[in-house]
Amino acid sequence: MIWRSEHIWIELIVGSRKISNFCWAFLLFLGSLGFVLVGTSSYLGKNLISLVSSQQIHFFPQGLVMSFYGIAGLFISSYLWCTISWNVGSGYDRFDRKEGIVCIFRWGFPGKNRRIFLRFRMKDIQSIRIEVKEGIYARRVLYMEIKGQGAIPLTRSDDNLTLREIEQKAAELAYFLRVPIEVF
Repeated sequence: MIWRSEHIWIELIVGSRKISNFCWAFLLFLGSLGFVLVGTSSYLGKNLISLVSSQQIHFFPQGLVMSFYGIAGLFISSYLWCTISWNVGSGYDRFDRKEGIVCIFRWGFPGKNRRIFLRFRMKDIQSIRIEVKEGIYARRVLYMEIKGQGAIPLTRSDDNLTLREIEQKAAELAYFLRVPIEVF
């Protein structure tokens, strides 16, 4: 979501609370739970899941391996659920022409660097840079070049913006900030 006025541009960043992350975390949890149940049923010799007979799967090595994969999947699923609940990567970009300040805020993982807050003066912005890599894994990222700081990404590499959308966004932002656009 973008909010603009004559002097202020604020763009909210979604972060990890995307539908795809919810789907992956849910599917991974169900799949790994199934693996753990099949491994446990092969160990106990009882049918915990009606789809697979426990006599068909021997505990060593199939049941043991399935239990291992199930436990590993549960760990990965819990990591995804934690990332979603902490909303890692969310935040905002705030460009204030009146004060001449750019603020970039993101939420990180819990710890001493949970809040990532960058603040720059607008006169230190050299340009808005578009990086385009076409191919099987197309990548289109928008960067802000800062004097002495390097490039700061403004869009995620997995945003899947079309070339027209990223050009439009870069042009509007460059016009607002009164800086040139570079394309790589």
